[in-house]
Amino acid sequence: MTDTDWEARYLANDMPWEKGEASPGVVAFLAAHPELPRGRVAVPGCGTGHDVRAWAAAGFNAYGFDIAPTALRLARQKTEEALATFEQRDFLTEPPPQPFDWLFEHTLFCAIDPKRRDDYVSAALRWLKPAGQFLAVFYMIPDADGPPFGANREEIMSRFSPHFDLLQNWIPRSYPSRTGLEWMTWWRRRLRPETD
Repeated sequence: MTDTDWEARYLANDMPWEKGEASPGVVAFLAAHPELPRGRVAVPGCGTGHDVRAWAAAGFNAYGFDIAPTALRLARQKTEEALATFEQRDFLTEPPPQPFDWLFEHTLFCAIDPKRRDDYVSAALRWLKPAGQFLAVFYMIPDADGPPFGANREEIMSRFSPHFDLLQNWIPRSYPSRTGLEWMTWWRRRLRPETD
């Protein structure tokens, strides 16, 4: 989909990904880890901002990014001004406004054309500080006609493991329609990529 396609879907209120609440997986993760050092977190493809607000409520300096202006307008309307920052920016092609301590993935990886997934990995490396942490809820569906586009563990491991150390992975608590279809991973960016 092009940038215009996403904006058109928000304008038409055609948002099947909009669940009205943050990812249950990130809510559970943040509740289970109150000891995490707080820092700046980027949520690319943030949509209406539910996940951004969850990070902010847990004490993080939370930033949401999206390419659709209407998504960001809706996110700002639902968010107290001081709680989080929202900005129109293309995660895949634009530089970050600053380096981030955390990157949270939830539905952007499955929304982009699979041919652009290498761009996603490159962007994650650009946006995260060295040793920054990458928390992801991947949508594990077989669909080749998307969005959403399917992914599997082997693909995710082959794309991310050369650059990130996998700290933990699990099947998260999910929305009812996605139970058993999500895989949550917690990674730390390597200071140097793995070499053969």
